[in-house]
Amino acid sequence: MKNIAIVSVALMAFLMVGCNDKPDSELGHNENSETSEKMKEDGDAHEEEGEHNEEEGEEGVVELTKQQAETIGLEMKPLEERNLGNNIKVTGTLALFPQDKANISPFVGGNVSSIRVIPGDNINKGQVLAYIEHPDIVAMQQDYQEKNDELVFLKQDFERKQTLYDKGVSSGKEFQMAQSKFRSTTSSVNGLRSQLRLLGIDPDKVAEGQIYSAIPITSPIKGYVDEVMISLGDYVAPQSKMFSISDNTKIYVNFKVYEKDIKQIKNGQQILFSTTARPDELLKATVRSVGQTFESDPKAIEVLADIENKDKELLPGMYVEGRIVQGEKSGYAVPEEAIVKEGEQSYIFILEEDGETEGNTMKFKRIPVSTGVNDLGFVEINIPSEMAKDLKIVTNGAYTLSSEMVKGELEHGH
Repeated sequence: MKNIAIVSVALMAFLMVGCNDKPDSELGHNENSETSEKMKEDGDAHEEEGEHNEEEGEEGVVELTKQQAETIGLEMKPLEERNLGNNIKVTGTLALFPQDKANISPFVGGNVSSIRVIPGDNINKGQVLAYIEHPDIVAMQQDYQEKNDELVFLKQDFERKQTLYDKGVSSGKEFQMAQSKFRSTTSSVNGLRSQLRLLGIDPDKVAEGQIYSAIPITSPIKGYVDEVMISLGDYVAPQSKMFSISDNTKIYVNFKVYEKDIKQIKNGQQILFSTTARPDELLKATVRSVGQTFESDPKAIEVLADIENKDKELLPGMYVEGRIVQGEKSGYAVPEEAIVKEGEQSYIFILEEDGETEGNTMKFKRIPVSTGVNDLGFVEINIPSEMAKDLKIVTNGAYTLSSEMVKGELEHGH
C-alpha cells in the first residue's frame, strides 16, 4: 500500500511538470516572434527616418517658400558679364552747362498778378510763367503812343522843310532844327519799341491804341521749373530772381582727377560711372575737356565729360563714382552683396527650383567661387566650368540664406 502511494505521487508530479513545460515553450515562442516583428518595424522606421534626414540635410541647399523670400527681401538677377579693370578711380558730381540753366527776373518792377507754373513743371522756350503789373508799365505804353504820333508829324515837317531848303526858300536853321527834332524823336520811339518788345508787348498793337496792364514773364529755355520764388501780390524789383529753370537733357559730369593721374587723361576717352541712386547700372561718359588749373584742396584738376540723359533720371548735384577705362577686360561679375565669405572661401547662392512645381517652395544652392577684380561695387567671379551660365544669382539676402543653411544643419545634427 505504501509503495502504491509513492508511485501515485511521482506520477502526479511528472504530469504537472509536463503540463507546465508546454505552455512555457509556446509563450517563449510567441514572445520571440513579437520581438522580432518589433525590431523589423523599428529598423524600417529608422531606415525611413534616415532617408528623410538625408534628404532634408542635403549639403549647401536652403529651401524657402515664396512668402519667406519676400519677407527677407530676397532679390535675384541673371549672371552677366561686365567690363572690369584696375583703372583710374575718380569721383565727381553731375552738373549743367551755364547755357542749360536760367534764373529769370523782370526788366521792370511790378506786382505779381498771376503765376502759371509750379516746381517740377516741364516747360517750353517762350512759355509764360507769370504776369506782373505796375502803373509804370502803362505809362511806358502811353509815352510810346504819344512819341509815335509826334514822330508822324515831325517826319512830315522835316520832309517839307528839306524840300524848301533844297529850293532855297527856307533857311538852313529851320531845316536843321526840324531834322534834329525828327531824329531825336525817332530815337526815342525806337528805344520805347525795343523796351516794349523786351517786356513781351507788341509795339504795333500799342501804336494802334491798345494798352496792356500786365506783362508776361517767359522762359528763355526749354526745361523744368526748379524753383518758384514769388507769391501772388509780391512786388518784384528789376533783376530780382523769380524762377529757376534747368534743362537736364544736356547734363555733364565734373570729375576730380588727382595730379598723379592727369597724364593718363585725354579728350575722347571713355569713363564708366554709377550713381548712388542707380548703383547697379554702369553709365558711360566721354571726356570733353581737361582743366588747366589745379584746385588746392584737394589737389586735383577738373575733367568734364559728356553723357546722355535721355530718360532724364540723372539730376544736377548727384554724386558719382567712376573709372577711366585703361585696358579693361570682360568677365562674369556679381554685386558685392552677393558674395558670402566663410574664412578664405567665397560663395554665391543660385536658384535651383523656382517653386512653380514643388508646392511653392524655392530651393537655393550654395556654390563656391573664386573672386577677382573688385570694381565699382561688382566682384569678378570664376564659376565651375561645368555649370550653365544662365544662372539666377541671389544679389540681396545671400547672408540671410547662409544663416538659414547653418541653422538647418545644426537642427539636423541634433
